[in-house]
Amino acid sequence: MSAYLLVKTLHILSATLLFGTGLGSAYYAWRAWLTQDVKVIAVTFRHLVTADWLFIATTAVFQPLSGLYLAYLAGWPLTQRWLWLSLLLYVLAGLCWLPVVWLQIRVRDMAQQSLEADSALPVQAHRAMCWWFALGWPAFIAFVAIFFLMVVKPL
Repeated sequence: MSAYLLVKTLHILSATLLFGTGLGSAYYAWRAWLTQDVKVIAVTFRHLVTADWLFIATTAVFQPLSGLYLAYLAGWPLTQRWLWLSLLLYVLAGLCWLPVVWLQIRVRDMAQQSLEADSALPVQAHRAMCWWFALGWPAFIAFVAIFFLMVVKPL
């Protein structure tokens, strides 16, 4: 197998892992939040934060590195607009994801504290989830657009 095909395969697998874990995490976080059960929220968000660090953070680093290496191996100049737009969308998604991780950590910690104190979640947890929800949409849309650009290379 050529270096290009190996890196392309790893790039596609890591993109799938990145997008799939992000989508799955969002689904389980939202479902846990809708229960308003502090124990469910505490357990779910503890696992979400771990999954973010294990799967999303690692693939988020690998994606641009492998993508740039693929461009180099294929001989694509980095001045192509679809590559630049993909990178800009990736940065946008990352700028949304970083506060989302922080918000998930905050919700996890608040839920654990509420669980230990046998109390309701504080209002700050509700605010954090509003921001979490709002930041998730632009990241999701950016990733869908990146997939489109990677497949079609229209510009």
